[in-house]
Formats: sequence, structure tokens, C-alpha cells
Amino acid sequence: MTQHASLDHTSSAHFPVMLPEVISALKPQDGKIYVDGTFGAGGYTRAILKAADCTVIAIDRDPGAKQRAEDLKAEFGDRFIFVPGQFGDVIRIIQEAGFKDVDGFVLDIGVSSMQIDDPSRGFSFRFEGPLDMRMGNTGESAQDIVNTYREEDLANIIYQYGEERQSRRIARRIVEARAKSPLTTTSALADVVRAAIPRAPQDKIDPATRTFQALRIAVNDELGELTRALQSSEIILVPSGRLVVVSFHSLEDGIVKSFLYERSGKVPASSRHVPSAHISTLPSFTLPFRKPIEASALEIDRNPRSRSAKLRAAIRTEHPAHHTGGRA
Repeated sequence: MTQHASLDHTSSAHFPVMLPEVISALKPQDGKIYVDGTFGAGGYTRAILKAADCTVIAIDRDPGAKQRAEDLKAEFGDRFIFVPGQFGDVIRIIQEAGFKDVDGFVLDIGVSSMQIDDPSRGFSFRFEGPLDMRMGNTGESAQDIVNTYREEDLANIIYQYGEERQSRRIARRIVEARAKSPLTTTSALADVVRAAIPRAPQDKIDPATRTFQALRIAVNDELGELTRALQSSEIILVPSGRLVVVSFHSLEDGIVKSFLYERSGKVPASSRHVPSAHISTLPSFTLPFRKPIEASALEIDRNPRSRSAKLRAAIRTEHPAHHTGGRA
């Protein structure tokens, strides 16, 4: 999925975020195999296929992605392989596609502008729509969570994934509201949150923003999916293979940073999202640059959703994967 946003901003065109920087970090080469774990509108995939005579395996769980992939299939033929699914399952996906390993793996984490801008998906409180928020079409929806979870569990989700300091007050108001009538629409939930924490004059974002972000992350297990993908990158990448990740808020970037710093030997494991058990202490990655690359002022002006984007990259070494003790 491309053109992502961590929060709920105004609509913008579907631009692939930091596309030149992503291609520069990935360095596509003729004859190589690459995975675009977040296909979306296909911006990264198309650019990779144009940059070199290579093959791209594209993954996306969004139901609309398959239709968008057909245009690229017609243009690039056998060089393009689309697989419906979740990028956390990348090991199984590439094996079922007939590959053991790949030369590059790119991820653009979060919800896409196409999903945000579709009222029927329920990601945004800017539009009246069903309280859904599922990137795929299976599993619990946001409506299920807000109407069935215990108050304490709701508060924990809103605090942990939305970094909302007023999470307990919001959870209490949600429980009170649903006792009268189930919360089934984006506007109904947004109104409850706004009533719980009225907007202060100095606030730049809507009070409902962080709660919606938290529910979206919980519904789609976004942080767990990211962690599984990072762990899998150690297995699927050949020596000198490249991992490129674009993230959009501190929770995501913190996971990526902790993983890459630990796997490159910069710091010991500390994040609760990164396994602390090691079989190998040798670095499984090197970092071409330690600090993240951010979007240029020109790109931010063209696409405001890119203003929080951070790009991190890593290059696979010949040493064993830390959490398995070897390569696949």
C-alpha cells in the first residue's frame, strides 16, 4: 500500500511517497527478484520494474489491489507477480510463487490514501461510513471492537496504538454510548470521542484522530505484521539483499529502528516487539545510513501526507538470521 498516512489528513492525489529515495535505496538490478510487500496503487512496483529488467512479487491484502494489478500484468507480463495476502507471510508467499530467496524487500507501512478516501472502508471520520477499518475483508472490524471489548481493553488499545493520554475517559464514554445504541458509523464514534475530550483552541488535529488510528492498527494487527515482516526479511534476503521501509508514525518507526539497530549490532535488543533471544550475535544487516531519510520540502508541498514519512534501509550480510540461527 502506498501513499500512507498515520493520521487523518486532508485528501491528496495518490503519489508514491519518497519514490526516488526508495529506488535509490533499493538499487534494482537486471535479473534480480524483488518483493513489494505493500502494493497499493503499484507506484513502487512500477518504478522498480522500469528501473531494471527484474521481477517483482507484489503483495497486498486489500480487495481492490488485484484489479489494479491487472494493468501492470498486462504491461510487464511474467516480470510481475501479484499475490493477494499479508506481507508478514512473505516467506510462505515467495515459496509458493516458486522462489527461495529474493534480492530486495520494500515496505510502505500504514493505511493508503485510497483506503482513507473511500467512505465505505470506514477509515476516516471525514466521511460518513460504516465503522469497518479492515484492510482485508476478514476478521474483526472496528465496529466489533468498540461494541464488544471491555472498557479496560479499549483504553489499552487507544493508549498503546493511538498514544492517547485520555484513553480511559474515551473508553468510558464509548461503553456508555454503546449501552444506549451500538456504534456503527464513523461519525457516531467520532462524536463520542469529541464529547469525551473537547478540542482545545491550540490543538491542530481533531480529538478523534488518535482513537481512529489506534483502532485501525488494532483491527489490522499492523505492528505485529510489521514485526513478522522484519523478522522474515532476515530469511528471504540473499547476502547484499536490501530491505527498505517507509513508516509514518513513531510506533512503526520505533519498531523498524530497534530491529535494524539491534540486527546491525548498534544496540542490544530492547523493544518489546523485537525478540531478545539470539542464536547468532553477528550482525545480519549493515546500515547504509543510520539516520532516516525524510521527504523533501518539495514533496511535502505536493503531498502533505509525506511530511511524517521516514525511510530506513539495511543490507543483508552473510551471517545467520538472529531469531532462527540460519537462512531458509
